Amino acid sequence: MRRRSSEAEYQPVHINVIPLIDVMMFLVLFFVATASFVKETGIDVNRPSAQTASPQKKANIMVTVTKTGEVWVDRRKVDIRAVRPNVERLLVENPDSTVIVVADAETPARLMVQAIDQARLAGAPKVAIAASDPRGG
Repeated sequence: MRRRSSEAEYQPVHINVIPLIDVMMFLVLFFVATASFVKETGIDVNRPSAQTASPQKKANIMVTVTKTGEVWVDRRKVDIRAVRPNVERLLVENPDSTVIVVADAETPARLMVQAIDQARLAGAPKVAIAASDPRGG
């Protein structure tokens, strides 16, 4: 009987990377489509800048105070006295939310303090003031 040489039995293995690339592209598109983005207010204000400004990443409750004295809670125009019940309602949905007060640079300090006070009275665990990074961040 004649035996075959072991060298003749082995054939080179080729790895097809096209299916791997297809799966990776699908995963990239899936993650881009399902990524959660920070919710910004629909009210355009000129935010003051601060050296210590840092971005917030979680779901936030936005309280916007314009320079004309209008107050908005999550894109709904409200009276300053209605900030507390609106924040309470939103905190029931997401108790760990941070209340971010976005005020125009020319907003009277009295209105900003009232908005912060109403958010704290509503039981918000964290209240922050939005500012723009002067370095463009």
